Amino acid sequence: MSEPSKKISSIHLNFYYGKFHALHDITLDVYEKQVTALIGPSGCGKSTFLRCLNRMNDLIPISKVEGKILLDNEDIYNPKIDVVLIRRRIGMVFQKPNPFPKSIFENVAYGMRVNGIRDKSLIAERVETSLKNSALWDEVKDRLHESALGLSGGQQQRLCIARALSVDPEILLMDEPASALDPIATQKIEELIRQLKESFTIIIVTHNMQQAARVSDVTAFFYMGKLIEMNNTDTLFTRPELQQTEDYITGRFG
Repeated sequence: MSEPSKKISSIHLNFYYGKFHALHDITLDVYEKQVTALIGPSGCGKSTFLRCLNRMNDLIPISKVEGKILLDNEDIYNPKIDVVLIRRRIGMVFQKPNPFPKSIFENVAYGMRVNGIRDKSLIAERVETSLKNSALWDEVKDRLHESALGLSGGQQQRLCIARALSVDPEILLMDEPASALDPIATQKIEELIRQLKESFTIIIVTHNMQQAARVSDVTAFFYMGKLIEMNNTDTLFTRPELQQTEDYITGRFG
């Protein structure tokens, strides 16, 4: 098998909210078509780092970024970069399902319409493909024109994944995508993540270490805004190099 190639990398990344130094010198590589999990206690910088990867933190007026993030070796913080294009290439799924108060169909079609796609047959085809890729099609194919707000929480989260997939991203960022869901819905999301990595590079923030162990190829442990240790998931959970990592994994703190 050929070695996976680097898809996105942070190099000496520092991030500030006003005077608060939230991320300290993060250097980290994410490889294509793998699931990379970010773990660590609340407030350790996992979600902040995730939002740096598609420039969501740009929306915070007092934020400041130092260092580089390379997507296919191109710095996404270069002033000439089109941020809209970056966010199209790097989709995001949030902690709580956030469907729009529109039909199931229009929720998935939304990103395509925003990006100027007008071809009705192409939109319909992509909506179907995205719903199939998010393991939701069989449950909703007869009710596409009903409100998305009538779906269960787990279905709404898979709909949000379909919405992210509809613009054909290369990377999918997931910020605790199952934390608001029951165990059965969580299991479906985890199965979906395993399927999606055949086509997409996935980075998932999770507070659930068992989930990280189940779905990810690589795990990175963050603490107080620093990347403490990163390794393939099996090694990190069974033979961590640092005592601090072991203490967190075994529940001694966090």
